[in-house]
Amino acid sequence: MLRAAGVGLGDEVVVPAFGNVEVAEAVAMAGALPVFADIDPVTYCFDASAVEAALTPRTAAVVVVHRFGRPADIARLHGVGQRYGLLVLEQGESEAPYDEIAQRRERAAYLDAKLRGVRTPDGGDGHTYQQYVVRVPGNGRPDRDAFARAVRARGIECRVPVKTPVHRLPEFRRCVSLPETERAADETLALPVDAALTKRDMQRIVGACNVLGGLLQPAF
Repeated sequence: MLRAAGVGLGDEVVVPAFGNVEVAEAVAMAGALPVFADIDPVTYCFDASAVEAALTPRTAAVVVVHRFGRPADIARLHGVGQRYGLLVLEQGESEAPYDEIAQRRERAAYLDAKLRGVRTPDGGDGHTYQQYVVRVPGNGRPDRDAFARAVRARGIECRVPVKTPVHRLPEFRRCVSLPETERAADETLALPVDAALTKRDMQRIVGACNVLGGLLQPAF
């Protein structure tokens, strides 16, 4: 796609570091250099201001990735592209049937109302909850990984959505300041909201998380 658009050797392409390495790999395969920009802490998608700050005279394109079922602010990002004459490409997520999305939203609303001790996601317009991603603040006791282990020990499936930001990987290591990306990678945890989950399943998820709420107080 990038090569077909004329992007190649000597060009730079702005990509997110919070997410899959495949985007940066595709840029490198086209002969261009991936340049990383920070994310919005609410949507986990590109922060348009951070993208604009990452541009150089060699920037040819921006690859926007919609994350966890929450769409990026594509209007602002296209505006950046138009101002600087850049190609703006979008990478979406697989679409689910409407009834499945509706059930996910129903389960997400239940978790929003019941969870304590973690920061629940901001639903926003158009959120389809491909993943229900909470924040476990890294305040010392316990951290996100300890919280995840404790939740799993209570029989609840959960996963770290982005284990290592792309700019930390050896093949793409960059000395770049991405504070929101770093914070999100350290704090986020995806809880299940599958359409198949029963009300009892949802109660078990809430119970497993909330019993740990007292552990989330800052360590002294």
